[in-house]
Amino acid sequence: MKHTIFAVLTASALVAFPVLGEDKPAAKPAASAPAAKAAPAPAAKAAPAATSADANMEILKQKLKADKKLLVAANMELSDVEAKAFWPIYESYQADLQKMNQRIGAAVDQYLGAYDKGAISNDLSKKLLQETLAIEKAELDLKRALVTKLEKALPPYKVARYTQIENKVRAVIKYELAAQIPLVQ
Repeated sequence: MKHTIFAVLTASALVAFPVLGEDKPAAKPAASAPAAKAAPAPAAKAAPAATSADANMEILKQKLKADKKLLVAANMELSDVEAKAFWPIYESYQADLQKMNQRIGAAVDQYLGAYDKGAISNDLSKKLLQETLAIEKAELDLKRALVTKLEKALPPYKVARYTQIENKVRAVIKYELAAQIPLVQ
């Protein structure tokens, strides 16, 4: 069961942050050789491929969300009464986490976009650092609100168990994300 958890979590990291699934270099390429330019593909052919890729990604996201829910269900051992109270809280929290993930993704995209153009300015460094700290605070506030809600629905050990599961999921996602982001230059 433990190995299945980490396989699901690693895959969910790729879904949670689309930037992880992209082929972005971990470091800037050497400037010594100019890149070869390929002939542009016709626009008509690019759209169906993108639509198909988007549809496939959406299917994968939905499957991973379902797998995560199964993972939580298998590990929480909820009674019927507990489940009735827990799952709406879970769904609400997942929706809030998705908003958090989008915010993180936007900050990462902004950083990578600037990184691809050269050295990151001090102003942008400060701005991104402040946004990162604000996201971390918002995530902690969200977790505190979650615990308050869960404490009304579950015994303390199950509240702790669920927060452990979520912490493990977030840790894997953040590890995968950090591995893909180059250091500021």
